[in-house]
Formats: sequence, C-alpha cells, structure tokens
Amino acid sequence: MKTGLLISWLGLIAMTVAIGNGFINGDFGADGAELLANAWGVVSLVDLYVGFTLFSLWIAFREESRVVAAIWIIFMMTLGFFTGALYLIVAFRQCKGDWLTFFLKDRKEEILQGRI
Repeated sequence: MKTGLLISWLGLIAMTVAIGNGFINGDFGADGAELLANAWGVVSLVDLYVGFTLFSLWIAFREESRVVAAIWIIFMMTLGFFTGALYLIVAFRQCKGDWLTFFLKDRKEEILQGRI
C-alpha cells in the first residue's frame, strides 16, 4: 500500500510539472491541431480517453454520491491522470490499509452482505 501511495505521489508531481510546462511553453490550439493532424496522435488521444473512461467507471462504482463521482469524472476528463493520481492518494489515505475499502469504498459492506 505504501508503494502505491508513493507511486501516486510521483505521478501527481510528474503530471503537475508536465501540465505546468504545457501551459507555460505550449500553445494549446496549435499543438492540439498538430496532434490531431497526425494519425498516431489521434491513436494516442483515443487510448488516453479510453483509459480515462475505464478509470472513471471505477470512480463511479466506488463513490456512493453521484455528485461526488460526477465531479471527480469531470476533473478526470479535463485534467487526466493528474486527477487519477490525486484520486488514488485520497483512496489510499481513506482506506487505512484495507484493500477491500481501497477498491470498493462505500460498496464494501453491500458486497460483503451480498446486496450487490
């Protein structure tokens, strides 16, 4: 669990630096147009958003509140795995070493009692 938390923090730091660099040194419109003009750029974007969607499915399942889940998913779709890393950090801290709580959070008791 400590390794997962460390990797999540490293991911959050890396994404913070990368996003900051993009905003400081990049041109979103011009760079985006270049990316979309390249076949492998489009493949990379599709791959990325499939990953965002799959991770968001876990968020939607794990969160009891639809509003909280929607907020996390909106941030996931706009800020990418910066949000994913942050979500993991929060999940690792909330679970207090319990893997079932980490993966299932609010659904843990429902599943253990056979209600899902």
